[in-house]
Amino acid sequence: MASEIHMPGPVCLIENTNGKLTANQEALKILSAVTQPVVVVAIVGLYRTGKSYLMNKLAGKKKGFPLGSTVQSHTKGIWMWCVPHPSMPNHTLVLLDTEGLGDVEKGDNQNDSWIFALAILLSSTFVYNSIGMINQQAMDQLHYVTELTDRIRAKSLPGNTEVDDSADFVSFFPAFVWTLRDFSLELEANGQPITADEYLELSLKLKKGTDQKTESFNESRLCIQKFFPKKKCFIFDRPAQRKYLVHLEQLQEGELNPEFVKQATEFCSYIFSHSKPKTFSGNIIVNGPHLESLVLAYVNAISSGDLPCMESAVLALAWIENSAAVQKAIDHYDQQMGQKVQLPTETLQELLGLHRTQLEAKQEDFCKQNLQASSDHCSALLQGIFGPLEEEVNQGIYSKPGGYRLYIQKMERLKKNYYQEPRKGIQAEETLQKYLTSKESVSDAILQTDLILTAKEKELEEARMKAEAAQAEAQKLEEIRRQNQLMMEQRERLHQEQVRQMERDRANWLAEQQRAQERKIQVCCNCIMLGL
Repeated sequence: MASEIHMPGPVCLIENTNGKLTANQEALKILSAVTQPVVVVAIVGLYRTGKSYLMNKLAGKKKGFPLGSTVQSHTKGIWMWCVPHPSMPNHTLVLLDTEGLGDVEKGDNQNDSWIFALAILLSSTFVYNSIGMINQQAMDQLHYVTELTDRIRAKSLPGNTEVDDSADFVSFFPAFVWTLRDFSLELEANGQPITADEYLELSLKLKKGTDQKTESFNESRLCIQKFFPKKKCFIFDRPAQRKYLVHLEQLQEGELNPEFVKQATEFCSYIFSHSKPKTFSGNIIVNGPHLESLVLAYVNAISSGDLPCMESAVLALAWIENSAAVQKAIDHYDQQMGQKVQLPTETLQELLGLHRTQLEAKQEDFCKQNLQASSDHCSALLQGIFGPLEEEVNQGIYSKPGGYRLYIQKMERLKKNYYQEPRKGIQAEETLQKYLTSKESVSDAILQTDLILTAKEKELEEARMKAEAAQAEAQKLEEIRRQNQLMMEQRERLHQEQVRQMERDRANWLAEQQRAQERKIQVCCNCIMLGL
């Protein structure tokens, strides 16, 4: 069993002197002695946001990483504290506290970008610590995430540096945890309560549009979504009244805000139970010497003006491990030959026979190891490449009409990405076929869902067309009825007008007759009067 490392306090792992980053030899010596798997938790954020307090909580101590109580940043470079993992036996918890970003005393954003990138490269869980809610200002302060493709190379060969080609980065990058300090908002959306994780997802939602303002809004959010598929969010109330924050590490737990104490406990519990050991491609678990090699590789690359290359660092470490394995095999061969061969042998054939037996046994062992290494490496590659697709399937993205075609297209693109990966070994094709076979039931389920939903969509479309046709026919009949009604009303009005006209004509005729009669009477009267 590997021995545990008990550090009384943190030491500087990567020194930052006048903007130049160098690895601290004392810290590297400590790492070289950590033979257990390491769970590496790094925290990054603006200066004076309480990062160090959370790291001390994870270490199970009230003091350790300096908290500071002024506007000056106390942590410079990256500091390390190795402690026995509280819930994973035979594992070491490596805590990395970084200097505050945006320190006015530094005046060097490039230095901050390197600190941010190193924290991501070295950790298995990356904690970003900020104050208040997630708004555009908070996203703007997280602009370092948009610079990762300018600071890090996934592969030793050029190309694939665009954000869209993020699969290579995802396979190396840690889990992402956002801690929001002094959070005072109610967690709700549309009048309904939501969790901190749901708040984070809503805050990372992209806007539609291609104008410059929209692209600026989406940039950091898109990078977080692509680089960190696994995300978690915690909110924290203010730990105590402002006047007590100066002496926060001296306060007893009973003097702190009970809600903050509860939130800090939940945060630590999550980190202890969900943070996984640091691993490389091929599911290789990292120990202290491995982490030491990574620190040296990345810091040396930055110091020489180059970009840290994740693949090169892993390959260099693999070369060291392979060289050690070869030397171990040679030593074992010498030991076995020394035990089984008594010199001088009677014949050369006797010596060669023993030699051949030993070599054949080792050859068979190496062949098995090579098969297993290739299989493990390819399985890890497949998980990294196809993992996001599996998550999309779980989210039901392909459970829609036409979803099967989209799923197959995505599968073909990912298979192409897999074939382009170098150094997969002799199990590359077999491992891929086993994986594809294991996903046939998923593919069949998506196809059946597609067919059912397509048939339902067709039925709904036919029903819609019938309903529209029936509605159109009803409207046509209604229009005919309305036109007929209008014609009848128009005829009735015409008839009534004709009747009224006839009555007026008759009244006029009668009036004319009456006037004619009156004229005749008047004439008669006139004649009578003349006769007199």
